[in-house]
Amino acid sequence: MPFGKSGPSRRARFALLAALLALPLLALPGGTANAAAATGGWNKTDCVSEHPRPVVLVHGTGANATLNWLGLAPYLVERGYCAYSLDYGQLPWLPVFHGLGPIEESSGQLAAFVDEVLAETGADEVDLVGHSQGGMMPRHYLKNHPGAADKVNALVAIAPSTNGTTLLGLTALLDVFPGLADAIDGFSPGMLQQVVGSDFLTELNADGYTVPGVEYTVIATRYDEVVTPYRTQFIDEPGVRNVLLQDLCPLNISEHVTIGLTDRMAFHEVVNALNPAAAEPTDCRHIL
Repeated sequence: MPFGKSGPSRRARFALLAALLALPLLALPGGTANAAAATGGWNKTDCVSEHPRPVVLVHGTGANATLNWLGLAPYLVERGYCAYSLDYGQLPWLPVFHGLGPIEESSGQLAAFVDEVLAETGADEVDLVGHSQGGMMPRHYLKNHPGAADKVNALVAIAPSTNGTTLLGLTALLDVFPGLADAIDGFSPGMLQQVVGSDFLTELNADGYTVPGVEYTVIATRYDEVVTPYRTQFIDEPGVRNVLLQDLCPLNISEHVTIGLTDRMAFHEVVNALNPAAAEPTDCRHIL
């Protein structure tokens, strides 16, 4: 059924679309009912760490500060890191599913959160770890907020929408159905801004992908079905470390959601990027 002119019905249909994007998150044990309780290991105001920098976790489109990190946040906490996650890109009429608002505004929310974490912990810098949009949006923060690069040591991007996505070719429907792009933009600008060739991404990437002083790592899987083609996630600039999980272990079958939620090979590579001096090779043993 095409998008109609009725506000409530269009809103309901788009809410359904956003919910479908996040269904894999809801399938996790506990669903949303235990989401708040699941953050017992991170977002702690009294966290004491053996590592010099707190880690800020930036969720993806349609996720939130809890569900996206039910796997990685405890993994980091077990290894002595202080981890903090934020919600961003909220829509007033859609609870739970975030990362849907204008990315420029989400970037401002990240800027404020980083300042809060630095003030709370007394650290000089943070490390950023993001999944999907959360791996791309921090680059807008780093390039557009004065002093941001001085506050960030590293950005670790897991399956990021670096150059946008074709969504396995489905974004071609935007040219086939008149008004579809406007309908989506009206309710979730953040989704449309991640389509390959968008004005937002063209401007973001026009003068380079990285900023001096920040270490960049991109972790991807060849089985990504959301940010496609998967190689467009990589950043081809000096100093950037691009990691394809299947190069480390051909047996890895993670796709877009699981690489951020449950993939312990990806988690191991995150820790390697956060502490390169103590990095250990990642291989098939880390699948389990």
